[in-house]
Formats: sequence, structure tokens, C-alpha cells
Amino acid sequence: MNIFDISGRAMSAQLTRMNTTASNLANARTTYSSAAEAYRALKPVFRTASAADGIATVDVEKVVKSNTEPKMRHDPTNPLADADGNVWDAGVDEAAELIDMIETARQYQNNVQVMQTAKSLILDTVRMGK
Repeated sequence: MNIFDISGRAMSAQLTRMNTTASNLANARTTYSSAAEAYRALKPVFRTASAADGIATVDVEKVVKSNTEPKMRHDPTNPLADADGNVWDAGVDEAAELIDMIETARQYQNNVQVMQTAKSLILDTVRMGK
């Protein structure tokens, strides 16, 4: 693995994290007729990817549903309401998702900067050899 592999894999992992966060936010204010049907937030699970020489980066192992339970709300006018007039809102913490999105964007940008710096250093080294 070289610096471009390391940063590229980290960027790919952050892209997966951003996509799950976007999906969570898109489904945050949806309602369902039962708790079983209700959307639950998705979270990526990362794992360390190591090379034989001790260099490591990150990969997405899987994407799992979070434990955040849907919230029951009394809304008898909603067409999805059950016999008691209850609906369930998606199990998504919008504030936490927005914070996660900001953190993900910053980490992605950090990896872009690493790649730009490495590219610049390589080009400067090549120019010195001329």
C-alpha cells in the first residue's frame, strides 16, 4: 500500500458513511403504520485493513441498522394511523446525523488534502531531478 491507496480507501469508507447519513436524513421524518415497518438509521462498521509491512488503512466491513427505536406518535388524522390513531416516526436522531455528516465531510476533505500534498511532493521531487 502506498499513500494513495491508504487515502483512497479512507475516502471510500467516508463516502459510504456519507451515503448512509444522507439516507438516514432522507428518511428521518417519515411515518409508518407499525414499529416493525419503521425505518431505522443505517451505520457503517469499519475495520482496519493492514498490509504486511505494518501500514494500515480502513475498509467498510458492513452496514448495520442502529438500535434507535421508532417513536410512536398519536396522529389519528394520518392515513397510516392504526386503530388507536398511532403512527411511528423513523428511528433517526437528526441532530446526531447532521453532526456525523459534518465530521464525515471534514475527514473526507482531510484525505483529499493528504493526496494533494503527496502529489505535490512527488511532482516537486521529479522537478528537482531534471
